[in-house]
Amino acid sequence: PNMAGKSTYMRQVALLVLMAQIGSFIPARSATISPVDRIFTRVGASDDLSTGQSTFMVEMNEVAQILKHATKNSLIILDEIGRGTSTFDGMSIARAVIEYIKDRIKAKTLLATHYHELTELADHNKTIKNYSVAVKERGNDVVFLRRIIPGGADKSYGIHVAQLAGLPKKAIERAQELLLELE
Repeated sequence: PNMAGKSTYMRQVALLVLMAQIGSFIPARSATISPVDRIFTRVGASDDLSTGQSTFMVEMNEVAQILKHATKNSLIILDEIGRGTSTFDGMSIARAVIEYIKDRIKAKTLLATHYHELTELADHNKTIKNYSVAVKERGNDVVFLRRIIPGGADKSYGIHVAQLAGLPKKAIERAQELLLELE
């Protein structure tokens, strides 16, 4: 879910792996961490307008570098893939990247996505696991529990985040109507 802490969790995993590998203390009761040859991350959105590269092109360039240079001993952190294009293009790219990593690279990978359709990949492959951040709903209120649980999320809570950000009430109400129609 949006704003539930998944990006922070993924960055924390990368940082803990790095700290453990250099022999530092890590704040955990216990941990089993495999040594990695490199840590690759694709997190955040940025553009490079001075060279004519859109946010999406920067994302694709970064993913291309990861797919070219990662090995089975790497750790890959991917926070959203394919969000800068149409839904079907983005979902297709994300799935192709997942399959490429799974079939060719075989690296340990954490991938966050709002493409709920991708969770079905775990149904067909035992090396893919779904986890989500626990959320508690109370009427129209949402509490993000900051706890990782097995299984995929069934909602993204984007409209809730838009409301927290201060979008006008009429826009939020219309978004909720449209979401119901689309669902």
